[in-house]
Amino acid sequence: MEFKHTPVMLNEVITGLAIKENGIYVDGTIGGAGHSTEIIKKLSSDGLLIGVDRDDEALKASKEKLKDYNNFQLIHDNHDNIPQILQNLHMDKVDGILLDLGVSSYQLDERERGFSYMAEDEKLDMRMDRTQKFSAIDVINKYSEQDLENIIFEYGEEKFAKSISKGICEARKNSPITTTKELVNIIEKSKPFSKDGHPAKKTFQAIRIEVNDEIKPLYNTVLNLIECLKEGGRLCIITFHSLEDRAVKEAFIEAQGKCTCPKDLPYCVCNYKSFGKIITKKPIEATEEEKKINPRSKSAKLRIFERKDKS
Repeated sequence: MEFKHTPVMLNEVITGLAIKENGIYVDGTIGGAGHSTEIIKKLSSDGLLIGVDRDDEALKASKEKLKDYNNFQLIHDNHDNIPQILQNLHMDKVDGILLDLGVSSYQLDERERGFSYMAEDEKLDMRMDRTQKFSAIDVINKYSEQDLENIIFEYGEEKFAKSISKGICEARKNSPITTTKELVNIIEKSKPFSKDGHPAKKTFQAIRIEVNDEIKPLYNTVLNLIECLKEGGRLCIITFHSLEDRAVKEAFIEAQGKCTCPKDLPYCVCNYKSFGKIITKKPIEATEEEKKINPRSKSAKLRIFERKDKS
């Protein structure tokens, strides 16, 4: 299957990165290179694009899409590990970093990956990195009922999490739950009918987030990435989930720092630590036109941080 993925808020991201033609830029979730194709167009031969992804199929697609350029490197790894990746490349700081979080259209559409609740009867999987052993089968069949309820409620924002987790645990007593269709059937039986989208959508999202550990490390990852930026470098992050957006927002606030001196003092004496400034006081959202063309952009939020040492 061709790796198709429409980049969200492409123009806003390119503007937000404030690209320097001889700079070094990291796309930590390169996917099908939708954003990266536009980034590399703005680089001279002295510039460099580093593409990171935990999905081998994404890296293959990116390599093909960027084949006309020779100033890029692709690395199979998790964006959480970018500081170590840069260290391995003997690089200290970079001019910009992009994270486009969440699952790609390709991963959802490739039924054998087990991400989709629309699949006929595929094996439960949901691994973004297929070299990882831990999968959705482990979550569904090994987690306690309480842990399942917590995950489905928190990551899926599913109000019927209790009955769904109970239904899963009852069903697996007879035999392990191994396919997407089995899980969908359990979910459908565990909650009342609603016209508010597919009944399994929220639960599948929750399981995917747990399998790929998408939220827990994010706060610290953001802080670490800011330290990887040169003076004036930009970090752009697109989120699709309220918990992701909250983690990014809180990390940006922490990195910006705050003076705690009394307001009547003529200058700062508290010597608070600041790594820069938040460019987006409120997150940027897709235009109404883009939302109509690309439904995935409806829940997207873009936040931007600029590295600046406090003078």
